[in-house]
Amino acid sequence: MAAIKPGRPGGRHRRPAERQATYGEVLAIGEFRALWAGQALSLLGDQLSRVALSVLVFERTESPLATASVYALTYLPPIVGGPLLSGLADHYARRRIMIVCDVLRALLVALMAIPGTSFTALCVLVFCVVLLSAPFSAARAALLPELLEGDRYVAGSALQNMTNQAAQMLGFAIGGALIMGMGPYRALALDAATFMASALILVSGVRRRPAPARSGSGRPSMWKMTRAGARLVFGDPRLRTLVLFAWLCGFYVLPEGIATPYAAVLTDDPQRVSFVTGLLMGSIPTGTVVGAFLFSRYVSPSGRLRSMGWMAMLTCAPLILCALRPPLAVVLVLWFVSGVGGAYQLAANAAFVRCVPAERRGQAFGLVQSGLLAAQGLGILIGGAAADEFGPEPVVALAGAAGLLVAATLAMLWTDSRKEIIERVRAEAPA
Repeated sequence: MAAIKPGRPGGRHRRPAERQATYGEVLAIGEFRALWAGQALSLLGDQLSRVALSVLVFERTESPLATASVYALTYLPPIVGGPLLSGLADHYARRRIMIVCDVLRALLVALMAIPGTSFTALCVLVFCVVLLSAPFSAARAALLPELLEGDRYVAGSALQNMTNQAAQMLGFAIGGALIMGMGPYRALALDAATFMASALILVSGVRRRPAPARSGSGRPSMWKMTRAGARLVFGDPRLRTLVLFAWLCGFYVLPEGIATPYAAVLTDDPQRVSFVTGLLMGSIPTGTVVGAFLFSRYVSPSGRLRSMGWMAMLTCAPLILCALRPPLAVVLVLWFVSGVGGAYQLAANAAFVRCVPAERRGQAFGLVQSGLLAAQGLGILIGGAAADEFGPEPVVALAGAAGLLVAATLAMLWTDSRKEIIERVRAEAPA
């Protein structure tokens, strides 16, 4: 009879398989269901209001610049206010912050729905509504790890990510048809109702929790909170690498910003440009939904962390082939594959949560989210300017090449710092 080597259980030659959480487990948690349902409802309303605002402003001004300016206001407030306001989620009860933000946004959007509201007032109201999304998102992101532990957090994040993408596609798809039927003012009123419904869901579905415990006395100023959050995030090499992984999206979301000029290159029929634009803009989010499902369902927790580097490279590598000027069908496949690679953000998000103290998560998530929006907005802005000069196809390819170089560098940095986090994941896995 063969001898059994000491230190290894008989008949076992590998570590026990890591248990993966299922979507059913996550949805069985009532508080998460409330958080998820409220988010889905308000996201649909947001997409509807974006279409309504574009139509309303263009009807009033007949100015593409004015219409684009109002849309740009959805990027500016989180970039400016995110680092300053997100720290509120670390000093006040997170449930209360979300409810207050939802109620205030409902009131502000209701004012936008009043016929005759001036263009200047609309801009101010839009700015304030989007500004309130910063503390709301920070509070929700900080609360989620308290509701979902271990791999359930990844499954819940994947579900929320898929919901975000689906709401984006569905909201834009049905927004135009709804506005044709009800008009932009009623559409804005419907958006106000979704915010109020989200607040009611949070009131009834999420239990009260005390404000996060913090050391020291008194409440520091917003500026001090922002500086402390920046030191936390950028002073830790692991967190710094994970943040840069998140901001990599500035390269691979650039194609969405120039989808219309890209569509104009792919078709000679002006009437088909809007249809092709819709296909292009939907391809990356569709890939993200598929990638998030496969990545969270079939890859082990530690496997996700190990594969982050090459998955990040996958988001950018297919875009380089756009330099060959392929036909529409091939472009759709390339952009879809890029979206699939974006599922690495789930692993980066989960690793970030494990490295940030619970009482500092609000500020940390707010800083990352602000940088994320800045990277997206700046990438689209630079891409649009470059596409005017060189055309959309080489610009997308160049963004892919630059992103691949950055992703490869981050992958090497991550290889050196991921071991501790992987060991922590294995230690947390049930026996």
